[in-house]
Amino acid sequence: MSTAVTVFDVGGTHIRQAWWLREGELRARTSRPSPSFRRFPDASAAELRAMMVKDLCDAVPETPDAVAGISFGAALDHRSGIVYASAPLWGAHSEPYDLRAALTARRSDVRWHIVNDVTAALLHAAAHPGRSAHRKVLLATISSGIACRVIDQRQGLIPVDSSGLQGEIGHLPAHAELAGRPLELSCDCGRTGHLAAYSSGPGIARAADILREREPGSWSASRLGALTSGGLGFDAALRRALDERDDLAGELLDAVTAPVADVLRTTLCLDPEIDEAVLTGGVVHGLGEHYRRSLLGHLTRQGLYLTSERTPGWWERRITVSAPGEADGLVGAGIAACAAEAKAQAAAATAASGAAA
Repeated sequence: MSTAVTVFDVGGTHIRQAWWLREGELRARTSRPSPSFRRFPDASAAELRAMMVKDLCDAVPETPDAVAGISFGAALDHRSGIVYASAPLWGAHSEPYDLRAALTARRSDVRWHIVNDVTAALLHAAAHPGRSAHRKVLLATISSGIACRVIDQRQGLIPVDSSGLQGEIGHLPAHAELAGRPLELSCDCGRTGHLAAYSSGPGIARAADILREREPGSWSASRLGALTSGGLGFDAALRRALDERDDLAGELLDAVTAPVADVLRTTLCLDPEIDEAVLTGGVVHGLGEHYRRSLLGHLTRQGLYLTSERTPGWWERRITVSAPGEADGLVGAGIAACAAEAKAQAAAATAASGAAA
């Protein structure tokens, strides 16, 4: 294996790319738009997938012993690399797709290693020295999609189910209310009432549209309404309105963080070995401390039975936000590729030893 790996972090909005050195350093970072259904609304899923394969294959230099690690924004089987679905990339399409086979067919000179983007981010976050003594670490990403993963630090293991999956919380049933009434929004996967329908980046924007329809007077009188009507993009307007302590912006944020709090509350209740839940993703970083404060507000008001009362500050110690560059899918893709290469080499050496005997 060469000293550098071409690494990709493929999301619903961008493809990030870099060289990853085994010492952990990233070099030559670039970013470009992803070929998603939002960018190409008339393209079929097959066409979007073909665009993705061409993009990734063309980006890997033709060098001897080429290795590529991919952090991919999709629900996939971590045992085989089969991609089941990616709502942010392909919308309501869930026909299994052998991405590794498609990449290999086009570039057989490259050894391809694929992991889910949340898995990659968790591998990087869990490698932080400050988490070495944790029993388990959970990482949840709140972005154009929502998912989480849990790693057992004692074994270095991210367990999966019989389908090779873990932590696809974005598609769990969820409940949200806004302006005193239930919300009913559709997820990018085509189903209604999923967590991602309310709490992902696109979900929050859709919730804002509903709030404007339900409370037109309050919307017009709010800083959020004034900023968006003035031409500022929604994401920036929401952050600025929260900075200025706009009540309506706070109401919207509390509505969309409540379903996330529900999932985290249940998860940490069922698995007390999770010593830290790390939040990351475009929504979390874009809203900064406002997001964590809103989430903790829900968890403080309705916490864990007895634990919250007997251990003040329990939630504050466990719910953290990743620092910039601390949960980078590019680094995680490199870590995963290097581990897979080492495993393959060890297996080959064992087989050779057995044959010689």
